[in-house]
Amino acid sequence: MAVPDTFEAIGQDKIDHIPSILPVVPLRGTLAFPRIPMPMMAGREGSRRALAEVAESAEKLVLLVAQKEREKDKIGAGDLYDVGTVAKVLQLYAAPNGVLNFVIQGYARARVRWYNQYEPSITATIEVIPEPEERTPRIEALQREVQGLIRRYVELDGAIPEEAAQWVSKIDDPNLLADLVAAFVPELTVEQKQQALEAVELEPRLRHVITLLNDQIEILAIKAKIHGEIKQGMEKTQREYLLREQMKAIQKELNGDAEGSETDQLRKQIAEANMPEEVQKKAEKEVARLEAMPQGSPETGMIRSYIDTLLALPWSKETEDRLDISEASQVLDDEHYGLGKVKDRILEHLAVRKLAPELRTPILCFVGPPGVGKTSLAKSIARALGRQSVRISLGGVHDEAEIRGHRRTYIGSMPGRIIQGMKNAGTKNPVFILDEIDKVGADFRGDPSAALLEVLDPEQNKDFADHYLDVPFDLSKVLFITTANLLDTVPAALRDRMEIIPLAGYTEVEKVQIAIRHLVPRQLKEHGLTAEQLTFSKEGLEAVIRGYTREAGVRSLERQIATVARKVARRVAEGDASATTVTPENLADYLGPRKFTDSLKEEADEVGLVTGLAWTETGGDVLTVEATVMEGGEDGQLGLTLTGQLGNVMQESARTALSYVRSHARALHINPALFTGHSVHVHVPAGAIPKDGPSAGVTMATALASALSGRAVNRDVAMTGEVTLRGRVLPIGGLKEKVMAAHRFGVSTVLFPKENERDLEEIPADIRADLQLVPVERVEDVLFRALHPETVEAPVTLSRAS
Repeated sequence: MAVPDTFEAIGQDKIDHIPSILPVVPLRGTLAFPRIPMPMMAGREGSRRALAEVAESAEKLVLLVAQKEREKDKIGAGDLYDVGTVAKVLQLYAAPNGVLNFVIQGYARARVRWYNQYEPSITATIEVIPEPEERTPRIEALQREVQGLIRRYVELDGAIPEEAAQWVSKIDDPNLLADLVAAFVPELTVEQKQQALEAVELEPRLRHVITLLNDQIEILAIKAKIHGEIKQGMEKTQREYLLREQMKAIQKELNGDAEGSETDQLRKQIAEANMPEEVQKKAEKEVARLEAMPQGSPETGMIRSYIDTLLALPWSKETEDRLDISEASQVLDDEHYGLGKVKDRILEHLAVRKLAPELRTPILCFVGPPGVGKTSLAKSIARALGRQSVRISLGGVHDEAEIRGHRRTYIGSMPGRIIQGMKNAGTKNPVFILDEIDKVGADFRGDPSAALLEVLDPEQNKDFADHYLDVPFDLSKVLFITTANLLDTVPAALRDRMEIIPLAGYTEVEKVQIAIRHLVPRQLKEHGLTAEQLTFSKEGLEAVIRGYTREAGVRSLERQIATVARKVARRVAEGDASATTVTPENLADYLGPRKFTDSLKEEADEVGLVTGLAWTETGGDVLTVEATVMEGGEDGQLGLTLTGQLGNVMQESARTALSYVRSHARALHINPALFTGHSVHVHVPAGAIPKDGPSAGVTMATALASALSGRAVNRDVAMTGEVTLRGRVLPIGGLKEKVMAAHRFGVSTVLFPKENERDLEEIPADIRADLQLVPVERVEDVLFRALHPETVEAPVTLSRAS
């Protein structure tokens, strides 16, 4: 039989005219062989460039070489095999997704002598390998062996038509026969196919193909044996199922079916669940599927789990809100001290609900540093309303399915955490606490914060769609309360759906009251102590707060109280029943030396040392800015060195402040000689901690003006605000937290932007009474209040007279 046209031998004249330098297209997971046409795809930029060059050439020839590592995208030296196939590109067209589809006709084997380039496309200098033409009796025997193995392979595989084996048995060219087997047996690896391509001599190539076919035939034989055993086991299972069904029918006749079948009980539960009509139809449809399903089917458990989930959800059950405002106010006051703004918001909601029962439920977001009571306050709100509460933490959640659930097509699918929370709550109007909403992540599995948009939108959540349920669930009566440490990482669309309520932190007076009312009694109970065995004096608690904690909340304070309680508990357990009162005098016996001083202020006013105020995730903080002037500038100019891990914004603030000081040198009585041949070093201590923010401008300007003029800075003054080149002081955020930090650290005067005067009402009255809060509009106002009027020391080596 003649070889089909598509596999005709390539004429020697064509092979002789193959250029010695060809474009190269790397192949992943496949190979090309001489005389065999194949469709292929190219998606990488280098491959597309190479094919573009081929399309423009007259010969349309390309070298196809397999790469050693399939996953590698960037091809370099040593990544490709040394033997490939020269092929002619017969067709070339681009797909809509940018991938090039092309059809090739193999010409001949070729060995790469060297690769000329790898970028922007690969080219190589090649040497064509001629096809062997020997036809010895040994070759003839090996060829017949291959044809016999192919017939056996086709019989075992079942997916290959018998005509293919008959056609292959009529091929009388051993070169083509060996290459066809290597090219089209799907189970062969790239390495096995490459070995066949590199086998230039015909006898080793046929032996290699025989070995490969024998291995595949052995695997197919084992597979057929396993299939037969499985089929036999299935027949046994079906026989047992029929017997069980017969036994059930006999038992039904004997017992009269007193209690009804399992599916009848499920239908009764569905009818009593008071589901919406759409959900009830879905549940009844699933029961019908369960009834028709064979008992041994693996899908039976999945359907039953789905029906149980539908039955467990609170479709109509809800608790009645406690609308007695005075009683709710008492519950909030008993469990939390202070936080008047938050309590007022909840009581206002109750009042409106009392007058308008159909009021849309708000979405609240408590924002504040750790330990200020965001989560515990949300639970107190649930108790004040008389509702159930359920809490989930969103910290580290990256998978959208955590919110919306998994589709039931997946093994082990389950509802999302929202639906599971509603199932645990048992009512359709609980207080649902979503903790750490600012720490939600996103990756290739989806964006959970996008799924939360539907959950936290009152216009949409009445028909919340969970992928597992596949029916809408009403969340409109749920009071969602979210918590966050900061809002920067919360998407804007999500922030827009929530009512933001900040919890800045507690004053010292509030912390003392919280400790007396809540923390100390709780720790006594947890450590098995009584109020007679351990008491804290008010002064002792103040000493703990001042000397052992630096925080906006009370979490560290509670840990210190627990430390004292443990030591007293040990003493009581050892037999010492004497009462203990913690005072400032004996506090060190329990907690060791003080960790913090009452103030970070210096002992005396110094030149170039300024106290600034900063906002952090844990509340307000105080930082010092140091500036000093040294001889030796860059190229005779005034140099500026910034240290302390300052971010880009703070570095720009420092440069702006220096420009302002230089432009006002005459008014500040700064010697012009300092601006040549000198340098200024600005440092913010605690260099291991990165720092950035837009409110350090006035602090930088004061430090530079002090250092360059030799005027000391008042150590009792702290400041915050951004500065412009024109000397304006711009408004900042977090004023309440910063003022509370200044109060904690013993500062007496705080300078702040005048435009922030509107924020003063948020600062507790006792703090406003203790501090002198001075609004400023310009840097001149800041320097007037912060710097001494006289020069204390001359900068560097310059005298005051100069």
